[in-house]
Amino acid sequence: MPGLGSGDIKVQVEDERVLVISGERRREEKEDAKYLRMERRMGKLMRKFVLPENADMEKISAVCRDGVLTVSVEKLPPPEPKKPKTIQVQVA
Repeated sequence: MPGLGSGDIKVQVEDERVLVISGERRREEKEDAKYLRMERRMGKLMRKFVLPENADMEKISAVCRDGVLTVSVEKLPPPEPKKPKTIQVQVA
């Protein structure tokens, strides 16, 4: 996400398992500059990702460093397998 500051980027979780990354790139107005071509688009951007069922929604972190946004989502520990129940057989 080059050209965006950390204040311009929002990372949210919607509907329990939908990760939404949004932001807005604004055009810097310079009076004496004449552009032939702009390398990056201006305006709003948004991406949505459906997270897996084993994602821990409480442990999501996002870091933006040098124009690279890194979103980390931790997994929940796997459920322990159920032990079979032993039933005593009585002889009548």
